[in-house]
Amino acid sequence: MVPLSLVLCWGIFVLNLNLMKPLTLCAVENHMLFSFSPLGVSPLKVQMPALSPTMEEGNIVKWLKKEGEAVAAGDALCEIETDKAVVTMESNDDGVLAKILMEEGSRNVRLGTLIALMVEEGQDWKQVEIPSSDAAPPSEATPATKAVFCHSLVFFSRLRLSPAARHILDTHGLDPKLATPTGPRGIITKEDALNLLKASPAPKAVPSVVASTPPSPISAPAASPLPPGSRPNIPPLSVPGKPGAPGTFTEVPASNVRRVIAQRLTQSKTTIPHSYASIDCDMAAVMQLRKDLAKEQIKVSVNDFIIKAAAVTLREMPEVNVTWSGDGARALDSVHISIAVATDKGLITPIIKDAANKGVQEISSNAKALAQKARDGKLLPEEYQGGSFSISNLGMFGISGFSAVINPPQACILAVGTSRAELHLCEDDQTLCTKQLMTITLSSDGRLVDDELASRFLDKFRANLEKPQRMALV
Repeated sequence: MVPLSLVLCWGIFVLNLNLMKPLTLCAVENHMLFSFSPLGVSPLKVQMPALSPTMEEGNIVKWLKKEGEAVAAGDALCEIETDKAVVTMESNDDGVLAKILMEEGSRNVRLGTLIALMVEEGQDWKQVEIPSSDAAPPSEATPATKAVFCHSLVFFSRLRLSPAARHILDTHGLDPKLATPTGPRGIITKEDALNLLKASPAPKAVPSVVASTPPSPISAPAASPLPPGSRPNIPPLSVPGKPGAPGTFTEVPASNVRRVIAQRLTQSKTTIPHSYASIDCDMAAVMQLRKDLAKEQIKVSVNDFIIKAAAVTLREMPEVNVTWSGDGARALDSVHISIAVATDKGLITPIIKDAANKGVQEISSNAKALAQKARDGKLLPEEYQGGSFSISNLGMFGISGFSAVINPPQACILAVGTSRAELHLCEDDQTLCTKQLMTITLSSDGRLVDDELASRFLDKFRANLEKPQRMALV
């Protein structure tokens, strides 16, 4: 006959399984005791993730799930505007979205901020407990409690990674199993991935050194300190709803994308020694080939030929396909071309991956799709991170020539102007002929690509572009 106490204990065990509560077996003085959490609904915390390596805060654009709606692991929870694009945040857990703490339109939400709460399936999501922001940390266990030896029943375990941790581990080729998870429910967080990266033998990036501003040689009279929170009255700030007086101004808040663009441009021009070299390319063969392809219903642009020529030249001259790692040059195995796309929020550079191995027609379709996603703010992080060489084309705006700013840590960027017709003396019969010329300017990092190497690169690039038949077109 089964003792009544054992039946009661087994009933408590089954009840606790149905409630999906953590069950603990504790051995105290040779007696087995069952303990379980009270019937309150403990939430699963959803925090603002790091969706790009340079992201420090984000904006909540749109929630894709409503409160009370079931969520499966991998489902899209919300759209978050990062410092690069609008990225869809996916759920790491199965459950029910119980409470949205950061509504749509919330701006400048710092990383790690609690934005929503979830509960496990079967729990009452309306009874979710909202954690206090100033909750005190758990108190130290008493010696008597420490003496209790507990064994936790683990029903299942699987590898869980946050989006930021997955990106860091994939980028550096690290094994997620080597990371020590510290997040809720065993999730590997961004900090766990960074700790693993620091412990790995891979070279670490050296942070850029910000030069201190030298003191002014002219000592200005000390101004009286302003009260905290106040601002100078010159020029005066305009009053919303009223016509601006002469000399007033209106502050325009900068988006996350604009702030990052400003930081990276400043970093590039202050830390990279820019060198410039220009060359004119005859585009007659490219123009004729475009017409021939159009007759076969193959529509490609001049920029597609430029991307192909740059990629083939980089493959032929791997010493230019490098980046600056802080300690020196780092040779790249693949040729990924970043193309500058103008959007309403600023310039962004999606990537044509393995461009040297693609035909012009495939490059054209990839470039069109990426440009549209960039304008819609739908680029994924892997679609704009990791390029090895950039191209900026302003020829469609009538710009004859310009110098572009290098996109760190890349070594070069190619600035493309518009084509123009010029009369030249033909070499064959000494008569005048018309050439369709285009000015190409290469901005190069003097630490990696000196003037002689830049000149050889431009000469080979021109040879590839002026004889497109030598490149694999389709």
